[in-house]
Amino acid sequence: MNSEDMANDPTNYGEETPAMESNPYSAEKVERDISASEPTTYTRNTPPPMAPHKNRWKMYLLVAGFLVLLIGASLAAIMGTFDSSLYPTGDKIAVIYVEGSIVSGSIYDGLGYATPDGINENIRQAMEDESVKAIVLRVDSPGGSSTAGEEIYEEVKRAHDEGMPIVVSMGNVAASAAYHISVPADVIVANPSTMTGSIGVIWTFQNMSAYNEKEGIQYHIAKSGEFKDMGGSWRGLSDEEKEYADSVIMEVYETFVTDVAEGRNMSVSEVKDLADGRIYTGKKAKELGLVDELGNFYDAIDIATELAGIEGEPTVVYMNKPSLSSLLFGSESQTENTSIETVLKQYQETPYGHLS
Repeated sequence: MNSEDMANDPTNYGEETPAMESNPYSAEKVERDISASEPTTYTRNTPPPMAPHKNRWKMYLLVAGFLVLLIGASLAAIMGTFDSSLYPTGDKIAVIYVEGSIVSGSIYDGLGYATPDGINENIRQAMEDESVKAIVLRVDSPGGSSTAGEEIYEEVKRAHDEGMPIVVSMGNVAASAAYHISVPADVIVANPSTMTGSIGVIWTFQNMSAYNEKEGIQYHIAKSGEFKDMGGSWRGLSDEEKEYADSVIMEVYETFVTDVAEGRNMSVSEVKDLADGRIYTGKKAKELGLVDELGNFYDAIDIATELAGIEGEPTVVYMNKPSLSSLLFGSESQTENTSIETVLKQYQETPYGHLS
């Protein structure tokens, strides 16, 4: 077969001719007869055209999307977010978490601290939602600032007085200020081993004068009045200051006791018999009338459902569960990280001691 015949032979797939043997790297494309309908052919050294890149990118995007959904579903399952709150229809029960130390300041709740700003905002949002028929406070806190606790207490009481059924579910611990915020509730549910109570107030002062003297640190204090530097770590309290501190403590204590008596339908004297600062187990607290029922979180949901008159399964809405970004990165933003550091620094360095 001569070269002309090979060119016209459709079965030829680029077999080498003597001319091609002299240059094994050259590959001649068999020319296509435009008037013919036969397909374009190539020599064996010419690769076929590649698939369009856009198809490959579509495949990558589909795989990436599937992985994102898979990871998101796994995290949601771990966090317990696959519940009826994903479909917020019908009558709702709002769950608000109070976890960690109770402090004042603009700190993102759910990072080991609970603030009046966050908790009270959640309560107001629940009150504004007409489909919310009851609130469950999930309290797991050792207490904290007396003032911050009073702020939350007032908001819980206001919601209760406006007719919202409120149930408290106590976790590991709900003591001191955390117990204070619980007493306006219709029903308090605790586990048998929950640590609660600790009804009382403490004011601590740090005296670093011995350390300062040892290190040669000296202070000059210019003050307008005798008590202006009371609580400063550079010296201890005078006898008059100690007496004054005790009077302040008892004033705050009386407020705490009165609130407990009102919320628990007890006399002030009955509360004072229990209010020496000691911790009670949930079981003992029920015997003493400080809590109403022994049970877990889901028991509290059932009680709230009954109080609200909801028929069937309610829609449970978690108002302030930690977001995915806060769990992964520690807070919603760098600003909140700064707020935490600022608030804690102010709390540690305050010249007025620590009142809780």
